[in-house]
Amino acid sequence: MYKFLKNLSFLEVCYTTTVVPKMLANLLAKRKSISFSGCMAQLYYFISLGATECYLLAVMAYDRYVAVCKPLHYGVIMTAESYTCLAMGCWVTGVFTGFLPCLMVSRLRFCSDNVINHFFCDIPPLLKLSCSDTTVTEAVIFILSFLVLASCFLLTLVSYLLIILSILKIPSASGKRITFSTCSSHLMVVTIYYGTMISMYVRPSYNLSSELNKAVSVLYTVVTPLLNPVIYSLRNKAFKKALEKIVVRHHRLHSS
Repeated sequence: MYKFLKNLSFLEVCYTTTVVPKMLANLLAKRKSISFSGCMAQLYYFISLGATECYLLAVMAYDRYVAVCKPLHYGVIMTAESYTCLAMGCWVTGVFTGFLPCLMVSRLRFCSDNVINHFFCDIPPLLKLSCSDTTVTEAVIFILSFLVLASCFLLTLVSYLLIILSILKIPSASGKRITFSTCSSHLMVVTIYYGTMISMYVRPSYNLSSELNKAVSVLYTVVTPLLNPVIYSLRNKAFKKALEKIVVRHHRLHSS
């Protein structure tokens, strides 16, 4: 699991770097602008890294399934070679996933007022901005988004259903609690990420209000990557002790 977490950590750094620095620069700058090539590059990396995270979260769910449901076979199934193949598969598939949506959006015509009503180059605001017929583009992106998110979500869902069934068979309450704690952090991350991404992209139409669009986008571009280290660290005893010390010290300072 920690090998996959290394990949997820690196992925989150790349993912936030695609959006957040430019967003912060625009918040401070008087003239907020981005070139067409820069916009397409941001869109490509955003889609590719987002898809890679979907694949990686699904693979991590499978890893938890093997650990909980087939503990005696874990060392045989999840070998170093298996881990490398799964991790590389996530990255390579993610790289290719971003090509088609970015290509289709780049071929649209943008005329008159080229003001993007968003804090980064995302698909919905760019489709609204285009003066071309976006019906085919919307349909293709919807189908691709559905295939990626639905397949990853289905694999994750099946993995956790099997994990829950396995946990219910454990006779002791402490055994159930310990086993579920190994999966709880990943389940929280999956729920937040898939929930926001599905609500955003698996829709036949992109007529969601701009303000709601921005609010949902903040969740998966800023909030989720910010929470991930905290969520995954909650099971770490050293992290818990350090957090307790900070809370106690803060309480003492206020008391004195």
